[in-house]
Amino acid sequence: NASAKFKKSCRTVGDVLGKYHPHGDSACYEAMVLMAQPFSYRYPLVDGQGNWGAPDDPKSFAAMRYTESRLSKYSEL
Repeated sequence: NASAKFKKSCRTVGDVLGKYHPHGDSACYEAMVLMAQPFSYRYPLVDGQGNWGAPDDPKSFAAMRYTESRLSKYSEL
């Protein structure tokens, strides 16, 4: 929900791993990072707080314990 409070990214990744994708957490978090970066997708699906990378170095994002996220308004369309 786009109007919900931000949650720690670790919580979101843990829920996804537990329910849908029981493999490595790095692939799940990197996919979420791409969905949060406004320079990666035309319409970001994740609204993020914290260091999600820069256009000149998209892999410079912070570890998931330092970031928070929620769904963006585009994800509800």
